[in-house]
Amino acid sequence: MMPAHLKKFLDQKVEEYNRPSFIKDDPISIPHLFTDKQDIEIAGFFAAIFSWGNRTTIISKSKELMQRMDNSPSDFIKDHSAKDLKRLKGFKHRTFNEDDLFYFIESLHHHYSKYDSLESAFFSTGITDVEQALIYFRKYFFSLEHLKRTEKHISSPLQKSTCKRLNMFLRWMVRNDNKGVDFGLWKNAWASKLICPIDLHVARVSKKLGLLKRKQIDWIAAVELTDALCQLDKSDPVKYDFALFNLGIIEKF
Repeated sequence: MMPAHLKKFLDQKVEEYNRPSFIKDDPISIPHLFTDKQDIEIAGFFAAIFSWGNRTTIISKSKELMQRMDNSPSDFIKDHSAKDLKRLKGFKHRTFNEDDLFYFIESLHHHYSKYDSLESAFFSTGITDVEQALIYFRKYFFSLEHLKRTEKHISSPLQKSTCKRLNMFLRWMVRNDNKGVDFGLWKNAWASKLICPIDLHVARVSKKLGLLKRKQIDWIAAVELTDALCQLDKSDPVKYDFALFNLGIIEKF
């Protein structure tokens, strides 16, 4: 497909899927349950972290966690008691268990006791590059005493990971196109700097369209794909996540 035709095709797919009707069947539906900024951040963070496997299960487990937090994740994170934590015992999603959850609660509590937004956990002073933001976040998030096993739930480019789930979370928080899907809550990062979330489905579609040549699906592949998408729209390359993901999952392209 020639570049002009490819852009037209993908722009049409973005328009088709980047709309509120997309929300209910996607993990982004979880932060859309809330209106408070901190609730949106926390609900979105957990929904993104849980986003591997079947989307119905991801949404169900995310809703379960929100219900265990009395559907007030921000209040729970900031003001929970030891008794409140007992309500979380037994929670599990795939390899994410209650020990992991208790640490995530502790780390988020530590952060929100000092800052009003989770944005500063990624884009600390002077950081505007997403690769550096992800590296910084992982180090910062695990700065408290923790079980080594819990680290597997947060990746960074240093682990050569695609960081698909965190890149998706950043898309939700940063992109602001007034279409009603992404939130655009964070102002210290730009959509033009985001990295496209990539998994096997997105990689397959991207290779078929000539947007990705790298065989290994890792951080370098995520950057390569994003660079190719910048040729289509350098101000907002990650909007094409709507097209590539749904072409792979829904249309079996």
